[in-house]
Amino acid sequence: MAQSISKRRIGRGLAVAAAIAVATTVTGMAAAHAADGPSAASTLHDDFNGDGYADLAVAAPSATVGGHKGAGYVAVLYGSANGLKTSTRQVFSQNTAGVPGSAETGDAFGSALTTADLDRDGYADLVVGAGREDTADGGVDSGLVEVLWGGQKGLSGGAAPATGKAYDQLGGQGRLTVGDVNGDGAEDLVTVEMQHDLRVLNGPFARDGSTSHGGQLVKDEFDSRVLDLAAGDVNGDGVTDVAATENDGDEYDARRVVYWTGSRQGLTPYTTVKGGNGYRLQGGENLDIGDVDQDGVDDIVVGRAVDGYDSDLDIPLAKGGRVTLIPGTPEGPDGAGATFLNQDSPGVPGGAEWGDGFGTDVRIADVNGDGYPDVATGLPGEDLGGVTGAGAVVVLRGSAQGLTGAGAQVVTQDTPNVPGAAERGDAFGAAVHLADANHDGLADLAAGAPGENENAGSVWYFTSGPSTVVSPNGTTTFGNTLLGTSATDARLGSGFSG
Repeated sequence: MAQSISKRRIGRGLAVAAAIAVATTVTGMAAAHAADGPSAASTLHDDFNGDGYADLAVAAPSATVGGHKGAGYVAVLYGSANGLKTSTRQVFSQNTAGVPGSAETGDAFGSALTTADLDRDGYADLVVGAGREDTADGGVDSGLVEVLWGGQKGLSGGAAPATGKAYDQLGGQGRLTVGDVNGDGAEDLVTVEMQHDLRVLNGPFARDGSTSHGGQLVKDEFDSRVLDLAAGDVNGDGVTDVAATENDGDEYDARRVVYWTGSRQGLTPYTTVKGGNGYRLQGGENLDIGDVDQDGVDDIVVGRAVDGYDSDLDIPLAKGGRVTLIPGTPEGPDGAGATFLNQDSPGVPGGAEWGDGFGTDVRIADVNGDGYPDVATGLPGEDLGGVTGAGAVVVLRGSAQGLTGAGAQVVTQDTPNVPGAAERGDAFGAAVHLADANHDGLADLAAGAPGENENAGSVWYFTSGPSTVVSPNGTTTFGNTLLGTSATDARLGSGFSG
């Protein structure tokens, strides 16, 4: 299927964006499994070794590395015909050979992750943010963006294409994406300066991280805070756009959704999405972009997990968190036509309760192979049978009418065939991911539980079936023991690439 994919983490340039798989391969994709060449990676933007299977990168930005608390690491597992392989795993930190810098206290290596073929060699590369890095040029918390280069044997080496200024926190959580925003066919790297100005580095990139193709700084006239970025074609013109969730400073009553349209000259000034009442549509903390209704124009899906603010009084379905679908149109995202879902919506499992965190993370891909992308979202605050904050993941179905609660499924650690047991504070679903690691045309679900085992954190990966999110004998789970990393407050599973 041309567009049944998430477009958050790909080069989304020109008309080819409709055919690329970001976080997942899709039904109808050509079977390219050659291990001796990078042909598959040109269409699979999280295939680091070019074998045709989607790979998984997961972050532990608060982990201790070399005795340095909060230095952070990123673990990578590679896909295969049988799904993710725990035997072919890698762990990267700033103490890894070839990775710029060195592990230091509080660097938060892995605070943001995205994937793209930045050097155009046919292999996907992993872009890693270290949002708390202190740099010689920038100063305290200037932040650093690094690239780990893909190749036939997987990820290796690295470069640092971007550093920030003091307190920029460049590459911080949610502030990193990729897309061909000027329509020249090369992936561009987009991050955030001053927590609200978009910084674009135009690709392609050399192996030292440099680019001779210039860049762009798109300034925000207000003291906004970008909470999350995603890229996709939200007006159907064939050039990648960028969307963000924002608020005013730390004011969660002032959340909004904005987008910058791409053009041959780069990104244009942002537009605020407005609701049916003519006022700005209340947004959330995170978002993803994909064509949920398969009408040829990408939609924006927003997760609003933080509740309990005064603005909730005017927000439908805000209790316990909500997910919003904003349909894309040739005129741009249509906030007046938005669809809102929470756990009290028909078909959605469970019931809305304050603090559930429904919408904590949202990812888009076709889980059941019907041609319509679905939406996975986390509820890390969900209580299960009296167990507080055990957490859950809900998969909402896509359709020609957009997003629906009908047929939604829930996954927890109490679900049959899921290893482990729901425990207090596990926060299962604090991060979610969708990708087709076994190349069967169905996007598989990964879920992080950073609170597992007293904040050591763990990851679950589930092989999807046509009618179920969790296939029997199709689950892989791993943590710090497998990775050989420090477990103390590592919070593995805090975020995924994609």
